[in-house]
Amino acid sequence: MTQVAIIYFSGYGHTVKQAEAVATGAAGVNDVTVTTIRIPDTGDISDADWDALAAADAIIYGSPTYMGGAAWQFKKFADQTSKHWLAGTFKDKVAGGFTNSATVNGDKGSTINYFFTLSQQLGQIWIGTGLLPSNQKEHGPEHVNWTGGFAGALAISPADASPEEAPRSGDLETARLLGERIAAYASRTRLAA
Repeated sequence: MTQVAIIYFSGYGHTVKQAEAVATGAAGVNDVTVTTIRIPDTGDISDADWDALAAADAIIYGSPTYMGGAAWQFKKFADQTSKHWLAGTFKDKVAGGFTNSATVNGDKGSTINYFFTLSQQLGQIWIGTGLLPSNQKEHGPEHVNWTGGFAGALAISPADASPEEAPRSGDLETARLLGERIAAYASRTRLAA
């Protein structure tokens, strides 16, 4: 079985919905099991969570974008990967990422770039969305990749929207497709090894 781990922080619940969509996509691939790890408010994950990440064939990173970057709780987790960097624990694992913020842009690209840099420090293989943008006049938030994310799945969660209202359907479908793509690639890579 190919193992996919999704590790993320969510401050208000919007990133939970995005993580669930990524997990649904990954779980839809044959012979894939998914472990979802929500980073707690302290930023510290359990030993069992670290074991799940070490056993995974793919790790997908997620955080809301706050003030142009990942939440501090995610950064604390990232800093704690240093012993795994030294041991090569995550080397050659597939990686990808997702984020959301209240505005259309919100500098979400900075958060995805942070995830990408972390993955490269850890020796991972980064997979983007592989999706064309929905960038015509008739397109809106209900369409796939309306935010135009290529390096990772981006979502918009307006500041006054509850997690039941946002991210919207197009952003959640984009996240689902990212999870599916990463799981499929990890599965093919595992079979080829």
